[in-house]
Amino acid sequence: MNKILKIAARNLLRYQRRTLLTTLLITIGVTAMLLFISTSGSFKAMMVGQITDSMLGHFQIHQKGYVSSIDSLPLTMNMKPHMVDKVETMLSERKDIEAWSPRVKLGAMFSNFAETTNIRLNGVDPEKEVEACPELPKRIIAGNKEKLFERGTILIPELIAKGLKVNPGDSVVLVATNKDGSVNGINFVVQGVLEGISGPGGRDGYMHIDDARELLRMENDEISEIAVRLKDPASLNQVIKEFDSNMAQLKNQQGKAVLEVHGWDKLSPFANIANMIDMMTLFIKIMLVSIVLISVMNVMIMAVYERIREIGTISAMGTQPGTILKLFITEGLLLGIFGALIGSLISVAIVFFLQQAEFSFSFGRQSGLVLYPELAIKDIFIASIMVIVVAVLASLQPAWKASRMDPITALRHV
Repeated sequence: MNKILKIAARNLLRYQRRTLLTTLLITIGVTAMLLFISTSGSFKAMMVGQITDSMLGHFQIHQKGYVSSIDSLPLTMNMKPHMVDKVETMLSERKDIEAWSPRVKLGAMFSNFAETTNIRLNGVDPEKEVEACPELPKRIIAGNKEKLFERGTILIPELIAKGLKVNPGDSVVLVATNKDGSVNGINFVVQGVLEGISGPGGRDGYMHIDDARELLRMENDEISEIAVRLKDPASLNQVIKEFDSNMAQLKNQQGKAVLEVHGWDKLSPFANIANMIDMMTLFIKIMLVSIVLISVMNVMIMAVYERIREIGTISAMGTQPGTILKLFITEGLLLGIFGALIGSLISVAIVFFLQQAEFSFSFGRQSGLVLYPELAIKDIFIASIMVIVVAVLASLQPAWKASRMDPITALRHV
């Protein structure tokens, strides 16, 4: 095998320009793919982090059917206190759960005593909410950022603050209808204004959970949802799967499951952007495979054509077809290895430079977000293996043709 490797390497060096160009194409493909994976992965992780850490949590628990009707924020589908106790017991027993926040969601009419509009409100415990969504305070663009809010105060979205010209410290009135149909109104003071975001959370405000229950005249401590934060977001799918299994055991009198679990990707339209990034990554990988396949197959076909007499000579000397086959496949293998190795090294160097440069960009209304690309060993390994395998596959047809040449016909070739 060592002899075949030496001969294959020597043959590649005999045609330096062709070998260099082929290796360069493979290197460019590997570098482009790894850089795209690292930068897009960094952007995706940052985007998901902004969404989960500022408003959604990593997953949420609701009464069955609530999410399908969430646009109307149905109060009749809230979780009952005894069910909430069981869920919180489950959450407290798991070591992979960092924090959770029970919420009461409601729709209300918001008035500055001159104009009126509708608003979506989240009644939460401020301390628990910050633990579950630690980036929420950073969304406050006006008001006291040190203290989220307290009883009798609310945080309102920027959209409403601008539309009704309301500022922190202003008095407003909220009017809401409870599930029995009765209307109640309470005066509040605006504690702060939240940065506007795209999607269904653009009109969401925050108030104390006890104020929400008072506004809705709730007689018990029922809630709309529980937002949960994980210690390791990468374990999201596994945790949801386990919770689905556990929730299936909580049934009503009819023997049907009463609760369901939804990951952040089922609750936010930004999941579509994340899916697009994954799809673009797949396309980049397909392009890399195409570049390697065409490049290696082209150089190997040319190598076979230019060395027909040489192939005929070694065949006439008694070299077995299998050995000739291995020789040409080894040449393709070496091209793949060299291209993958050089491309990986260049990618690591560029990623390191990008990390040190700390390029910043804006996402939505947030500016100054630092792009910090990371290149995992797994990504380098997968890209390298992919390139090497494709290079070998591209060598098969030319190698097979070379190994099956008739020595007499080959020696007559001019």
